[in-house]
Amino acid sequence: MSAKINGVSIFALGGLNEVGKNMYAIECSDQIFIIDCGNKFPDESLLGIDLIIPDITYLLENKEKVKALIVTHGHEDHIGGIPYFLKNINVPVYSTRFTLGLIELKLTEHKLLGDTEMIEIDSNSNIQFDQIGISFFKVNHSIPDCLGIVFNTPEGKIVHTGDFKFDLTPANNEHSDIHKMAEIGREGVHLLLSESTNAERPGLTPSEQMVAKHVEDAFVKAERKVILSTFASNINRVQQVVDAAQKTNRKIALLGRSMINVVDIALERGYLTAPEDMFIDQQKIHEMPPEKVAILCTGSQGEPLAALARLSTGNFRGVEILQGDTVIFAAGPIPGNERNVTRIVDNFFALGANVIYGSGSTSGMHVSGHGYQEDLKLMLTLMKPKYLIPIHGEYRMLHHHQLLAESVGVDPGNTFILNNGDVIDIENATARQTRQIPAGNTFVDGIGVGDVGDIVLRDRKQLSEDGMLVIVLTMSRREGKLISKPDIISRGFVYNRDSDDLLKDISRLVTNTVTDLRKGNRQQWSAIKQSLRKSIGQYLYAETKRKPMILPIIIEI
Repeated sequence: MSAKINGVSIFALGGLNEVGKNMYAIECSDQIFIIDCGNKFPDESLLGIDLIIPDITYLLENKEKVKALIVTHGHEDHIGGIPYFLKNINVPVYSTRFTLGLIELKLTEHKLLGDTEMIEIDSNSNIQFDQIGISFFKVNHSIPDCLGIVFNTPEGKIVHTGDFKFDLTPANNEHSDIHKMAEIGREGVHLLLSESTNAERPGLTPSEQMVAKHVEDAFVKAERKVILSTFASNINRVQQVVDAAQKTNRKIALLGRSMINVVDIALERGYLTAPEDMFIDQQKIHEMPPEKVAILCTGSQGEPLAALARLSTGNFRGVEILQGDTVIFAAGPIPGNERNVTRIVDNFFALGANVIYGSGSTSGMHVSGHGYQEDLKLMLTLMKPKYLIPIHGEYRMLHHHQLLAESVGVDPGNTFILNNGDVIDIENATARQTRQIPAGNTFVDGIGVGDVGDIVLRDRKQLSEDGMLVIVLTMSRREGKLISKPDIISRGFVYNRDSDDLLKDISRLVTNTVTDLRKGNRQQWSAIKQSLRKSIGQYLYAETKRKPMILPIIIEI
């Protein structure tokens, strides 16, 4: 890793060549400013892992330089890693009122709230740190109170867009501050970090207002209970459900801890309006006529333990889906979740429910909060950056964003498609990528953070595919010989009662291997274990074409 330059450096610890785990940094004059700290959820190959958060090794090595964590908005892929970050690097957290409410929930759960300085900002705030001035502008997204960030540095303006789209008729009347963006662009933007999630999709992102009419129509047509699932943080969608329930004389029950918590915060802080008697306890669902009830729940991504999945299998205590109920999926599946969502849709059809699902254009129940190609081009046109770093997307998304930038006038060669850990250094107004810092994934498993690595995951994968064979040897410490026949225990490899012959052959092979080692004066326990793993492994693969984990255990007597 080359030495730090005297100018300004920009890098990502998450969010590049992936969707999720967003974390970006600006480094200048021995000060580091962090933008967002999110998580992402594991795929099927990461057995037992609960969350994936950024590797902050570089920040820990430069802990004294980190001055602030600035959060653009309250989605999990931008705030989910914050508690784990603050446990190691306790710096002030700057964000908007609603976003701070969501962060406070996480810090309370991790017992960090009392030790963290939380500073509320809005689109008119200005913060000064030595040579760096930080200001903000309002953007529209699928959650309230979203900001873009402007860093005024000695090398010019560096702008981070946050997640955005240009919705000219937003459901909450919180419009993007296009005039302010244009003014920032007129003043000159040296480098723009802009999100790329929908860079493959032509046109403009549809307005959230489109969804409101479809939700209301579905509520009017429903003859029994309505069950609607969406992201808990999509308060605009929750408001649409409240409005539809009010017009159809229904009461709403909230299912799922995150849905309850977020709605409480939105009501308390004025981001959601509802009649006082709109929300009912879960226990009252069965007491009311089904045509007077709506259920708002989590689980639109097919999470197996979320409320929607449990409803689909009849495992949500006190709430039952019956013939004629209407189930609405009011969120598009994140790439990778399609299979789980499809399974839940099938379950609801099997229960006799009317199911409304599919992408926004199919069902009308969801529009993306991320800008399509024309939105991204409008941002580029407003900001007029000299350099662009496409962020927040997989490689093909970043590539398409590069093509869009060139189509609106960004010079070819001035767009950097990076990996996490690649550093852009700006010195004397010239940006170059010549070095890397440590970056990668940190796995959260239960209360363990970073203690599960590739070796443990490899063992878990082997156990999940071929099982385990435990060989218990009772041996004489003095003579180094077997005192009794080996005990062979199979877990996930073969069923003991149906595999007597195979297990007897293994027992004989164990006895012969130990006897041969004793004759050769190789009686160290480590040598015995190693030989058993090798000889039995070769035998089992020849007989079964499987490679179970072989675990010899020696009991000395």
